[in-house]
Amino acid sequence: MKLSDKTLTLLKNFSSINQSILIKQGSKLRTISVMKNILAEADVPEEFDRDFAIYDLGQFLNGLSLYQSPEFDFKNDSYLVIREGKTRAKFAFADPSVIVAPPEKEINLPSEDVSFQLESVQLDKLLKAAQVYQLPDLAVVGEADVIKLVVRDKKNDNSNQFEIVVGETDKQFTFNFKVENIKIVPGSYNVVISSKLLSKFTNTSFNLDYYIALEPDSTFG
Repeated sequence: MKLSDKTLTLLKNFSSINQSILIKQGSKLRTISVMKNILAEADVPEEFDRDFAIYDLGQFLNGLSLYQSPEFDFKNDSYLVIREGKTRAKFAFADPSVIVAPPEKEINLPSEDVSFQLESVQLDKLLKAAQVYQLPDLAVVGEADVIKLVVRDKKNDNSNQFEIVVGETDKQFTFNFKVENIKIVPGSYNVVISSKLLSKFTNTSFNLDYYIALEPDSTFG
């Protein structure tokens, strides 16, 4: 088996959410942060024929820099064999019991109170502004008939601030996120937010969803 560029991109992104991963039989990748406030799931082109766990996903991905186009052999119970030409590597599987893995039960938003589309360029600008101005918080704010995304330091009224209008609304709300929790693959997303402190980011290009918890000081209505 070879791993597609799409799958490798997703695995790299997932490694920023949780350094470990439990890959289940089938063609879906799922991960959850250790704090259980970020869950991601995606369909991939590959069909894995067994469950296996990788403890250090970053190390696994860095090791692939040794190859141009490796082949992966998952036949052994305790390790993965990586081959290319005359080279061969053995990468040990982890004990699944030590991995923080997503629940088997499908995740659903408890309500759908606010929705908008977040374009790729808008996401890029927000995250760049947060980095440049060193702002830790992202707020989805509904006021004056618009929905706007604001990066700021909510604990400092005099902090720098950057905002983008992304939609219209007749509601009033402030949904707070930590910027550090917006660990999503670059792209455009349909965003749905529940006032029960959970959001869903759905990629518009392929089957990829992120469920990201809101901060407890969020308000609605």
